[in-house]
Amino acid sequence: MSFRSIGVVYRKELTEALRDRRTLISTIVVPLLLFPVMSVGFASVASMLVGKVKEETPKVMVIGGADSPAVLASLRKTEKADDKLDLVPAADNWKAQIIDKDVRAVVELPQGFEADLAQQKDETVKIYIYGGELKSGIAANKVEKHLDEYRDTVIKDRLAAKNLPASVLKPFEVKQQNVAPAEKVGAAAIGGLIGYMVILLCMTGAMYPAMDLTAGEKERGTMETILSSPISRTDLVLGKFSLVLSASLATAALSVTSMGISFWVADHFHAFDLGKASEDTLHLQIGFGAALSVFLMALPIAVLFSAALFTIALFAKTYKEAQSYLTPMTFLIIIPAVAAMLPGVDLTPKLALIPILNVSLLCKELIASTYHWNYIAIIFASTCVYAAAALFIAIKMFQRESVLFRS
Repeated sequence: MSFRSIGVVYRKELTEALRDRRTLISTIVVPLLLFPVMSVGFASVASMLVGKVKEETPKVMVIGGADSPAVLASLRKTEKADDKLDLVPAADNWKAQIIDKDVRAVVELPQGFEADLAQQKDETVKIYIYGGELKSGIAANKVEKHLDEYRDTVIKDRLAAKNLPASVLKPFEVKQQNVAPAEKVGAAAIGGLIGYMVILLCMTGAMYPAMDLTAGEKERGTMETILSSPISRTDLVLGKFSLVLSASLATAALSVTSMGISFWVADHFHAFDLGKASEDTLHLQIGFGAALSVFLMALPIAVLFSAALFTIALFAKTYKEAQSYLTPMTFLIIIPAVAAMLPGVDLTPKLALIPILNVSLLCKELIASTYHWNYIAIIFASTCVYAAAALFIAIKMFQRESVLFRS
């Protein structure tokens, strides 16, 4: 193996890659723009839309209630503008109106509701909604809030009739108190997304150079010229692989940098402010140590992706065929990366050995500045083993004529 020969191949491929628009877009443009759009842009738009929905006065239909004026009066209360309801007359096609979003919720009051309450009979008020629809859910929450206030009034009246204080039903308070720093809370909330995006971008950055340096060479007819040069096959594949790895690492570095800047801007301008209370605000800031840790853990996964993509693309005869081979691999990578974002999935010794999933789970911990050194060692070592095996296979495949000149 000659490092000089590898360097010659690397410089030649780098020069050509810098002239390729697709490589530049996937390596530089995408990681620089993706995180700002997803963090600052998406979070700001989502917060603005949810805020507008909460400020709207939803149309709510009431079925029954002619004999329960106090309940209707409670639903019409407008002490707070955010809780205001627009009550509409009952109609026979109320289900269709919910589905067509003409009304956001329908409240069904039992006949003789207030009379039954006066006799202390059990009753049930039904609220019909459009399941999974944001505005319908918010309308139902507002209706429940009004009904809860009315229920509290009924309870207080019953207690007063028996000369009992309202505190008899609530002898003590239960309050949850967060003790974790605000930065760790924010990292726990969306830290899994960071690992997912870094892993996905590592693969994206390596994909186009891998296809261009293998199937692209075959399609242009330059593969034979390169193989006829006085450079060994091992040096050729290592030089090409180094370019693919450089693109993957450049994408990872730019994505981590863009991620840190994006979250700083988002936190500075309160893009993650999901409500008026300070408890609803996510403070997500990525320190230099956390960003560096994520990048270091991305090193072996980048080697793994680069070698695997290079090997698979080597079997293709054309650039288009290489795309059809590598596209399914995207789903194989997305599934374990997404699994790391599922609630309750934490690092264990077994999960630390599963490629991609282990790095994604570890990135979530690193963003929160939590360092489990035993898991870090296991994950780094196992990923290096997988990467070395993938690189070994890539070298062997490049030395086979049946693969290089497959017809």
